[in-house]
Amino acid sequence: MIMFVIFGATGKIGKATITRLRAEGSPVRAVLRNPAKAAPLAALGCEIAMAEVGDADAMALAMRDATAVQLICPIDPRAADASRQMLQSIERMAEAVDAARPPRVLAISDYGAHLTIDTGITRLFRLMEERFRQCSARMVFLRSAEHMENWARYLKIANETGIMPSMHLPLSRPFPTVSAADIGDMAADLLLTGEDHGPSPRIVHGEGPREYTALEIAAALGRLLTRRVVARELPRADWPATLMRAGLSESYAELIVRLSDAHNKGLIGAEAGIGEIRRGRTELSAALETFRPDVGQAVS
Repeated sequence: MIMFVIFGATGKIGKATITRLRAEGSPVRAVLRNPAKAAPLAALGCEIAMAEVGDADAMALAMRDATAVQLICPIDPRAADASRQMLQSIERMAEAVDAARPPRVLAISDYGAHLTIDTGITRLFRLMEERFRQCSARMVFLRSAEHMENWARYLKIANETGIMPSMHLPLSRPFPTVSAADIGDMAADLLLTGEDHGPSPRIVHGEGPREYTALEIAAALGRLLTRRVVARELPRADWPATLMRAGLSESYAELIVRLSDAHNKGLIGAEAGIGEIRRGRTELSAALETFRPDVGQAVS
């Protein structure tokens, strides 16, 4: 019996994967941490399983009889030691895979995960790939470009000031970005393909239909807010404090800073000559449309 087991089922990527799989008539076991979020997935026809990422036994039980498993490693932006927490989660995931022995695993990874230099958060995904390569399952690493939806976090300040601060420098430099929903759809395609795809791990890079600059992103936010929004370089010295004011822990903010440094050196992209690049269809404005504030209401 076919059974696709999807962890992170309530996230943007997981929801998109599940929606596509169910539209194709494929059986899905959605793995959740919060039972209060089960109803919409059950309404789609999903079997529901409960497991905390830190509980290898519960995760292995959720993977039972799986045809393929989709994993995404959460990272808490408020964790006192974000790196340590994510590395612990990676180890528990690997232990669960080794115990359950599913035939195939698709892991959501990150652009730049092939780099051996310090890239902040992206370095953690490199370590994830290294650990998962030791597992017995056939692996697919779907490396995702930066998510378009992340830019919605700037809506409030853009609405109040007409300015979108950017750590992507220079503002005119294009960089790859992709809708999280498109990554979920790509993942579903890969899960449905079967396992005859050559050597393991299979490397797939996912990005949007084209690259964008910070200037274009500011303009897209302006269209959403129906006001003029301009991009402005955020001085490097202000990055950590700005991120922490936004609610990130000091350790998580430092990971973002190091990743941004690598981005600004032009280092974060698809690994040359390895795997394949798949492109989503969603343009930036369409990805941000779901965040449009109600007419007459302030952005909160």
